Amino acid sequence: MSIIYVLIPIAILFVMLGLAIFFWAVRSKQFEDLDKEGFSILFDEQQTTGNPASKKTNQSSAVMPDKQAEPAAKQQDKPGS
Repeated sequence: MSIIYVLIPIAILFVMLGLAIFFWAVRSKQFEDLDKEGFSILFDEQQTTGNPASKKTNQSSAVMPDKQAEPAAKQQDKPGS
């Protein structure tokens, strides 16, 4: 019988947590357009995320800082410097 004193607060905590998550979803407009996702599987959409050349530029610029850091590290490793 004493286990009920433990289970009831845990159950109330779960209900409050569930209600909090539900109200957060409603406030963040998760339920605004319920039909969009259902129809989206029926139609093929081509995903255009931009110019492929710009992707190469972004990738090369991400590599450049590492290449610039390597010579500086090599200069520090030289004895007598």
